[in-house]
Order: sequence, then C-alpha cells, then structure tokens
Amino acid sequence: MDLTWTDQEAAFREEVRHFTEENLPADIRDKQMHHQRLSKDDYLRWHRILADHGWGAPTWGKEYGGTGWNAVERLIFEIETFNAGAPRLLSFGLSMIGPVLMKFGNQKQKDYYLPRIIRVEDWWCQGYSEPGSGSDLASLNTRAERQGDKYIINGQKTWTTLGHHADWMFCLARTDPSVKAQRGISMILIDMRQPGVTVRPIKTLDGGAEVNEVWLENVEAPLENLVGEENDGWTYAKYLLGHERTGIAGIGHCHRELAILKRMAEEAMAGQESLSLDARTMDAINQIEAQVLALEMLLLRVAADSTAGPGPQASVLKIRGSELQQELARLQMQVAGPEAWAYDPDWMRAENDFHGPGGEFDVGAAATYFDTRKTTIYGGTNEIQKGIIVKHIIGV
Repeated sequence: MDLTWTDQEAAFREEVRHFTEENLPADIRDKQMHHQRLSKDDYLRWHRILADHGWGAPTWGKEYGGTGWNAVERLIFEIETFNAGAPRLLSFGLSMIGPVLMKFGNQKQKDYYLPRIIRVEDWWCQGYSEPGSGSDLASLNTRAERQGDKYIINGQKTWTTLGHHADWMFCLARTDPSVKAQRGISMILIDMRQPGVTVRPIKTLDGGAEVNEVWLENVEAPLENLVGEENDGWTYAKYLLGHERTGIAGIGHCHRELAILKRMAEEAMAGQESLSLDARTMDAINQIEAQVLALEMLLLRVAADSTAGPGPQASVLKIRGSELQQELARLQMQVAGPEAWAYDPDWMRAENDFHGPGGEFDVGAAATYFDTRKTTIYGGTNEIQKGIIVKHIIGV
C-alpha cells in the first residue's frame, strides 16, 4: 500500500483542517482537548455546522445526502477533525440505523428518517442489550405483540448509551417466541418521548452517567415502524453490529489521544514533574505510535474493499482499536504519575474551569482511563469477537 498522500488527498486534508479550525466552536474544542464532558447542545452544534457545509454524513453516498467520499477521504476527515478537538459524530444514526435503513428499510422510512439523521433532528439510541442478554443477544426477552395496526412492547434494555438524550430507539424485540431464538426477533423503531418509556442513568467509574437503563411498559409502535420483515431482525442486527464495530476502532480518537500523550510526556520531561518517564515508558510511547499507524493502514484496507460488507474484519478492527484506546489511556496515567489520581469527577462537568493539581492534561487522565475500560466490552466483548474471527476466517 502506498503510504504517501496524492496531491488531491493532501489538498483535501488542508481543506478539512482549515474548515475545522475556522468553524469548530472554541468551547467545544477546549472540552475535548481537556477530557471534559460534552453537553447535548455541543454535539448538536457541531453536527449542524457540518450539515450546513454539506458534510453532515461523511460515510454516506450522495444519493442519501452524504458526501460520497472514498475511504481515504473519510479517514482524513476523521483524523483531522479529531486532532483539532472536534467531537465524535453520533454513530447511532449515521453508522448504525442509517445504513440499516438504506439496505433494508422501505422507501418511506428512507425518505423520512435519513435526512433527519444528517441534521440530528432525531437523536437515536440503541435498544439491544438487556440484563442477562449482552453478547448473547439472541436470548433477549423484550416482547413486541401485534394488536391491530400497532405493536405493544414490554421489556428492559440496558447500557443504552446517551439514551437520556434520545428521541428514537432502534429496538430488538421478540415477536415470535415459538421459533428458534434468532428467527423470532424483529427490529422496531420506537418513539422515546411517549408514555411508558423510562430512562434511568447508570453511574460509571469515571463519575459519568452516559449509559442508561430503559424500561418499556406497554409502549406503542405502529406497524410501519417495523424495519424490513417481521422476525428477520437478527439479520439486520448483525449488519448493524458490523458497522458499529468498525467505528469502535476509533482511529481519530487514537490519533488525538496519542498527540495528547506526547505533549504530556514533553511537559513532564521539561519540568521533571513525573518520576515515571523512564526509558521503558518512552519506548512504549514510540511503540504505540507505530501501532496506531498500523491500525490506520488496516482500517484503510478494510474500508477500501468495496466488494464486501462488514464482516469478521470489523471484529479485528474492534479488538485492535479498543485495545489501543485502553493502552493510550494507561500510558497517559503513567506519564501523569501521582497527579493523575488527584481528580474529582465533578471537575469533568462543562461549567468548571480547566484547573487541576497537575499539568494541563493530568487531571483528566484518571477519568479517561476509567472510561476506556468499557471499550473492550461494548459492541460485543473482545472475547466474542475472537470467536467470530475463528469461525469465519480460520474456519473452525
């Protein structure tokens, strides 16, 4: 693979870099670069800035209102915007339910939902995991029963990321309990703003509450909210998970956290603030930089293969990307030394100033470390991904 940018790609990189520098709000950039939490409005502002410029759906084809960018352009966009301090784009609409509707939805669903996803007129969340049904999604218990021209849905979902902001949920529910587990599941679109939907936060190690439990009690969804065919939801779920796992690789995030790590190391070496910057630590930083580059090349190879949809390659990307995110956070902790632990979760709130007992980035190191513990779990645990790789690639 040729690792040099063409003149066109280099020009595109400068275009993205200039646009982000000129248009990304400074308060959002500061929060991102200091590991502070973003508000719902922060995400919406950035999404709509991009949408106004025609960049609201970087991974979609032009026929659906996307940019039509190729794999290299999408990669450049992700890396450059993340390096500048931009938020992640909301994957639940753009990378999950959006592609599913493009492939399996009817024309009415495409015409209505896809344009709204681009401008985040609807904030989506994922209704997959349940207590006792995480990696083994086929064992889910949420039921959807037909009554006239609608479904009545009852059940509980958990680990629903950003569900407290959501307007809509794409939900897996059992519509036929009499058949094999995978054959009796349907995907249904649920309006989260109706009576019977209860969202309760789950507090995580970093002091945040971005994941939630969601109770569905006699919640209604018209039959037209069924995606594809009834009882074929397992097929759509697997397709969606392939897109999700590719996104979890988080190459833009890795590049940004690597840059922060290197700046932390430079500050510590200049001020001799940390006792942990021995030769072994510096060697680890050099090694992980090479690993991030290798992940970038792997992502390009997978993305450039237009002959195949998401498959076991997505599992490889998910494993490697999530592991690198955890290692980058661990190294930030190591470089920060004792100062990394001196933090208050309340400091992560957006209204607080960027001050702490250590260097510029030290205060957020512990919270970032705690937060990245989940990356090897969500989207299907890495152990499950290894089983997928064995089954589909090795053939066992």
